[in-house]
This record gives sequence, structure tokens and C-alpha cells, in this order.
Amino acid sequence: MRVFRQIFAVAIGLVATSSVAEPCCDGLPGSAAHALPLLHVSDAPRHDEPVTIMLALMSGSCPTLKIAGRDFGCRAMAFFQTEEGRANFVVALDDPTDDSHVITFSGDNGRRIEDNLYELPIDRMLLKSKDRPKVDGLPVPSVELSTGICKQVGSFATGKVSSIACNATDKDGNKYDLRYESDGSPITVRRVSQTRAGRPAISPFD
Repeated sequence: MRVFRQIFAVAIGLVATSSVAEPCCDGLPGSAAHALPLLHVSDAPRHDEPVTIMLALMSGSCPTLKIAGRDFGCRAMAFFQTEEGRANFVVALDDPTDDSHVITFSGDNGRRIEDNLYELPIDRMLLKSKDRPKVDGLPVPSVELSTGICKQVGSFATGKVSSIACNATDKDGNKYDLRYESDGSPITVRRVSQTRAGRPAISPFD
């Protein structure tokens, strides 16, 4: 659970603004619906950034996680979506030399191909490490324009995601390959409601 809290902070830190995180998806098992407390996230200088409207934390392993030719394991996996519709698969790397090593496959125009299959075209990679500049104590990610795709088997609405596969190549030719497999534990899902004025948050996973 400590690692889940860390990656929750990472995901929120990417797009933090004044918001409240609330439980989502009443059909999920109780352990998933109440695993994390109600959180208030406020970052006054960043009001121009999009609000995270949904966050899902997953438990499992990464049989494949290759970053620019280097192999890693993963400590945690998460998904978050902003009010503008941008979706992100976040991976905390198991890197003994850098506990801030996090990569994010980020894209727009995700779509559900079938009830049990979601695809997200990737147009950028967000890269965090201990050497990146920090804002409010969190590393600011390097943004690398990329092309690729993520495919998710399963649905957050049902609380069951069996696997996620992502492949992307950035503008410098660096390749990012991920294969995540669930360990069968319930998914923790949080919806983040805006407390500032603006259009209502809508999730394609409702």
C-alpha cells in the first residue's frame, strides 16, 4: 500500500490543481473502494493545468519493461485521465539507483474497441528521475514526443484489468516497451471532483 500511495502522489503531481479525490465505481469490492482515504489536492500556482478526473491503481508485475534498451521491473502501475480527456499509464520503475524513476505513456483519443479492450494512441512519454528539476519537492517530467499505442485488456468499471501492453518510440529513436500483468487483486479507483469553476468532469469509463 505504501508504493500505491507513492504512485498516487506521482500521478496527482503530474496534473495537480484544486480538487478532491473521492471513491468511484460502487460496484468495486470494498477493499478497492476504501483502500485510500479522501484526499484534498491543492496547488495554487497551477490553475491552468488540467484536473485529474479519474485515477486507478493496479497490483501486478511487469514481465517486460524495457526503457531505451535497459530492462527493469516495476514497483507499481497506475492510470489517470484528465478533464480534457488525456489518458496516462504511469509506471514506477524498480530501479535500485533511483526511487524517483517513473515513466508515463500519455495520449489522447483513447477508445474502447470492445467491452474488454481499450486502446490509447501514445503521442508523448513523460520521464521522471532523481536528476530532474523539482517543483514542490516532486521531479518535473521530461516530455518526449513519441508515437505508439497502449492496449488494455479489462475494464476499470468492472474492477478487472488482466493486462496492459504499451510500445512507444520517441523522437530520438528511444524505445519504451511495457507488458503488465495483474496479480488478480482488486483495482483501487478514485474519481477527482473539481472544486473550482469549470465544465463537469466526464470519464469514458463511466
